[in-house]
Amino acid sequence: MPTCSVPMHTKIADSGQRIADREEGLYDSSPQGVRRTDTGKRYTIANANPGFTLTESIVVVLIVSLFVLMAMINLFGLLGKNTFKAQAQELVSTMQMAVTAAAQSDRRYEVIIDMTEQTYMLRQITTPDISEVLEEEIIVENDFSDNCRVVYVLFDDGEYTNEGRAKFRAGRSGWQYGGKIVLFDKNEREYSIVVNRLNRIVTLKEGDVELLMPRDKNEMLF
Repeated sequence: MPTCSVPMHTKIADSGQRIADREEGLYDSSPQGVRRTDTGKRYTIANANPGFTLTESIVVVLIVSLFVLMAMINLFGLLGKNTFKAQAQELVSTMQMAVTAAAQSDRRYEVIIDMTEQTYMLRQITTPDISEVLEEEIIVENDFSDNCRVVYVLFDDGEYTNEGRAKFRAGRSGWQYGGKIVLFDKNEREYSIVVNRLNRIVTLKEGDVELLMPRDKNEMLF
């Protein structure tokens, strides 16, 4: 005599339950298998697939875009510091800062340009021995690059140098000496940083400009 297996009994029981529920209005005949509760509310038996909402996706895109923008700003900032105009203007600002600070106080400052090492520094003079640079005196230290090189320095007293160190000192009355600092860009175009002893202004100009030398008192008409 044939016997029924347990799975077969289970399927028959489930089918009977569905038929009974349908007759009582507790089960829809839709493919999703929506079952009604005793209160008449409907709920779906099938599980919903998890996923990101539109708002969450927008937030993720905005965060990623922000990180990319910050990285680009940092990159362009580093590249900008290596350009000729940026390096030359930084030296101009350093020298202008020195003479302005000296004029507003009793302190003395010195900008040292090293043409051999292609570097420059700004320091405050704190001791009578100005030939010695103390570590605590250094305010600014920077290097030149292949995009910006110092060629020579000419002071307004006629002193010329294209090697070693050139020093511009500033005190309360202004620059001790004026002059010009001639630079090359990467294409060896000439530029001049002009240090004006009379009005204390430091400017960057294109070309190897002519420097106005102070006249001797014997050359003056009056």
